[in-house]
Amino acid sequence: MARAAAAAPSMHNAQPWLFRYFRRSRTFEVRADLERAMPHSDPDTRGLHIGCGAALLNLRVAVVHEGWCPETLLLPDPTDPALVASVRLTGPTTDEDDLGALYPAIHRRHSSRYPFEEREIPGPVREALGAAARAEGAALAFPTPWHLQEVLELAQDAEARNITDPGSDQDLARWTRIDAPSAGTADDGVPHYAFGPRKLGGKAPVRDFAGSRRVAGRDTADFERTPQLALLSTSHDHPEDWLRAGQAIERVLLLATLEGLSSSFVTQPLEWTDLRWPLRDPVSGTGCTQMLLRLGYGPEGPDTPRRPVSDVLDIQP
Repeated sequence: MARAAAAAPSMHNAQPWLFRYFRRSRTFEVRADLERAMPHSDPDTRGLHIGCGAALLNLRVAVVHEGWCPETLLLPDPTDPALVASVRLTGPTTDEDDLGALYPAIHRRHSSRYPFEEREIPGPVREALGAAARAEGAALAFPTPWHLQEVLELAQDAEARNITDPGSDQDLARWTRIDAPSAGTADDGVPHYAFGPRKLGGKAPVRDFAGSRRVAGRDTADFERTPQLALLSTSHDHPEDWLRAGQAIERVLLLATLEGLSSSFVTQPLEWTDLRWPLRDPVSGTGCTQMLLRLGYGPEGPDTPRRPVSDVLDIQP
């Protein structure tokens, strides 16, 4: 179950989580690994909490898959902010709980930074993805064409800022693996083989993890002219909301994987406070944008490294 939880996505694949299991009470604790925080790109740890929320959703799915019911509490101890959630295994699971159906997607879901087809995602699939987000207390919306153009411009602005921002460059240097030896031995971060091709044309806002560095043998490619993006938002903007957002994002991504969709994250504009708020729906003006997803039909992304379970799981009596 901890291995499934640790397969979750996280910012720069930092994997900022730790798990503690108490045998006697059959309870998992999900803890934030604050040593893996990014003070520059994620100063308020919003992204860290979202990653922990995604791991929590995977854990809940795995618990149901094993036949138990996950009794979940968010931030159960106000005096211990690193304790982001507890999951007690009560049981057995109920027939109407559909979380277990998502289990096959946990180890298939990988971020894909490759070009997607121009084929539109069918309406019923979009509706199902929206329902998955709502089940976790969040909202998922596909921007209308004129709003989409504004979102793309904000992402482009953020990408331009990151290129010249020393702090962003330091984060990339810490969490990306350019050379083959480090990519083959590291158990975290984004290895060069997961960067995808360098964008030659198209409007898809795909982050270039190479930055200004050269990657030997890397190809170039044209990306989508009309990318399909989805904004995930919550009503408020506190640590509990970030954890709910992380669970909603992972639930959406697991369902998208089962529906044959590929996905990647567009975090660049979310890392700049003045760019994050304009991402909201300009008509309603409500909600706090927590994540921007790129979805579509295209190649699956490669496996990225994971920390050994022995490094993230502590078992107590």
